[in-house]
Amino acid sequence: SSHLPQQLKFTTSDSCDRIKDEFQLLQAQYHSLKLECEKLASEKTEMQRHYVMYYEMSYGLNIEMHKQ
Repeated sequence: SSHLPQQLKFTTSDSCDRIKDEFQLLQAQYHSLKLECEKLASEKTEMQRHYVMYYEMSYGLNIEMHKQ
C-alpha cells in the first residue's frame, strides 16, 4: 500500500506538468492573436485615414466641377 501514494503523486505531478505546458501554449497563442489584432487595428486606422483623404479630394473635385 506504500506504493499507491507514490503512484498518485507521480500522476498529480504529471498532470501539473501537462497543465503547465498547455497553459504556456495558450499564452503563446494569445500573444500571437493579440499582435495580429493590433496589426489589423492599425491597418484599419490607416485605411480610414486614406478613405477620408480620398473622400475630401473627390468632394473638392465635385465642387470645382460644379463651379465651371
